Amino acid sequence: MTPPWGMNRCSTDNRRFEEQGVSFPAYKSVPISALKQNGLLQSLSAAANGCREVDITEEVRRAREEWEAVENVHVGGILEKPPGPIPLISFNEALQHFQTADLSDCRKKIQPTVPRRGLAAVAHFLFGPPRLHQQLQSERDLALAIAQCGLDNNEKVHMRILQTIYKKLTGSRFDCARYGSHWEDLGFQGTDPGTDLRGTGLLGLMQTLYFVMDSRILPLAREIFKLSHHETQARSSFSNFPFCVMSINITRIVIQVLREERLSRECNRRQQVIAVLNDLYVAIFLRLFNIWKTQQKTISDSGFVLKELEAFAKRNPKQLLRHLEMYLNGSAVLEDGFQAPAVSSEVFGLNLSSVSNSKEASFTGVCDLPTETEQES
Repeated sequence: MTPPWGMNRCSTDNRRFEEQGVSFPAYKSVPISALKQNGLLQSLSAAANGCREVDITEEVRRAREEWEAVENVHVGGILEKPPGPIPLISFNEALQHFQTADLSDCRKKIQPTVPRRGLAAVAHFLFGPPRLHQQLQSERDLALAIAQCGLDNNEKVHMRILQTIYKKLTGSRFDCARYGSHWEDLGFQGTDPGTDLRGTGLLGLMQTLYFVMDSRILPLAREIFKLSHHETQARSSFSNFPFCVMSINITRIVIQVLREERLSRECNRRQQVIAVLNDLYVAIFLRLFNIWKTQQKTISDSGFVLKELEAFAKRNPKQLLRHLEMYLNGSAVLEDGFQAPAVSSEVFGLNLSSVSNSKEASFTGVCDLPTETEQES
């Protein structure tokens, strides 16, 4: 009898073995992708049990070719495998992408300034910071629109940003998988960095990209990344902190300072917005680094530290930017060779021991801190 479609002499032989009670060892929970990668599927389909290639029908051969063309599939969609290593991307190249991309939907969601009503609006008008120059408002709106963009697997620039951050922080020359525990090693909360971007969108990744792609501050970024994995410096094993979660929270602070118009004076002076935002981001991270290292903070202090950073950034962003300039000028060198500004401990530090000892606190997740959305009288 002629075997049905897709069966050849191998299939009929196997059925005969089953009728005779011959059993084969069972293999459990082996992913098909693993079989494909190891060449096991090809071996099984080519010459098992003495089967020859000529025994394979044309339909089976076409099915095999279709299988070879299948790409890696994830619940988020089909991810195309690039033909070679994903190239690094500079901050300026990524920014040019967003300048030319269609962000109309994202722009509809932005709120450029914090709404104020009643006496708060009057006081802000009379005594508050100056308004941002009109010619700079489009650049401000672009930054806020980027903060409304989500991570898109089908957008090559988004994937290049992720790969660049990973390679520059870890020193790896190889691409990494879109999903996996290696993102947790970088300080994301899970295996998918995209889930951590609420509240900051792609601006959170863009500022991290700026941090690792500027040769002047890359040593600082790697030093902070190293500190975030330090498990023995403080009084417990929880002295490390998730680097990328902290970075995203700092971007959230930068967005809030911008929306409260605390950066308008500096932006007007420099005739730039995004460059000022990036400098403030690095300046806040530098302050965090000094607080964490000199005062031996632990993960339980993170919420208090972030609140202090936000208050300080809103109160005196100009001072933070000046401290960053001092750092870049290399005013002093620590014993380990790491450059740091020669300023007093009051500049970078704060004493939170009395606060943190009085109340238990867990690590503050992405954008868990309350934000001021509206000011009233």
